Amino acid sequence: MKRIFTLCIGLCTMATAFAQTDTTGKSATDTTGKPRVDTIKIGGMVIIREPGGGDTVKSRRNRDFNIRLGRRSYDRPANISTNWLILDLGFSNYNDKTNYSGTEAQAFAPGSNEDWFKLRGWKSRSVNIWILMQRINLVKHVVNLKYGLGLELNNYFFDDKSIKFNKNPTLVDQSYSGLTKNKLAADYVTMPVMLNFNFTPNKRRNYGLSAGISAGYLYSARQKIKLDGDVDKTKGNFDLRKWKLSYVGEISLGVVKLYGSYAFESMFEKGLDLTPYNFGLRFSNW
Repeated sequence: MKRIFTLCIGLCTMATAFAQTDTTGKSATDTTGKPRVDTIKIGGMVIIREPGGGDTVKSRRNRDFNIRLGRRSYDRPANISTNWLILDLGFSNYNDKTNYSGTEAQAFAPGSNEDWFKLRGWKSRSVNIWILMQRINLVKHVVNLKYGLGLELNNYFFDDKSIKFNKNPTLVDQSYSGLTKNKLAADYVTMPVMLNFNFTPNKRRNYGLSAGISAGYLYSARQKIKLDGDVDKTKGNFDLRKWKLSYVGEISLGVVKLYGSYAFESMFEKGLDLTPYNFGLRFSNW
């Protein structure tokens, strides 16, 4: 307690002494030409001021006691910054607005109803790997243009494991039985473009939000099933749309970052009206 009290007195004395304007005309260097170092000794404390740096408080009795005093500063953000290899982990789902009593749905999936394409909600996954994201300053680093390029990997696990997608032409039936896993995977090369609002531009931990659109191109689709430990994949586009346009957004709460997307229209070109959406956690530097 005595040491802390002595330190407080020393700090107050130092602040008062250094607040004075030097009118003695003392040179900033010593006789050897090195920068002059000012010291103040108070009991067992030594306060050292170095030119261009902060103030250091040392204890002569305990050499391990070393406190650096000085005003904290932040680097000015760059006008163009790049973030490499961003990872998203979340969930995939879709909004089913299909008219199952209509002729188009019945031609695509004969005998289908609203229960056929229900998903195992917390099982269906969204994994995005963004090769890069760039941010361009527009207004004082608070308003920015943000864009990137990466892969969107969507896995839709069906609650009804008997669903089968047939190719050429695409028809859906319930011909499977006894499956332990049944999923439809749709992977896209995607470019998002967003307007970013960073409310803490001079802080390392950003607080803000982004909103915009993305364009994705379907480069791979497949149905994957599992029966008695054996895995089988059927590759095909299954009349999925080649292009997926989506509304996209993210929220940055310091170390926690959230993302979400909602497509403009159904993921299928015909038959089914299933509008996909994703949400989850984003692992990114900003």
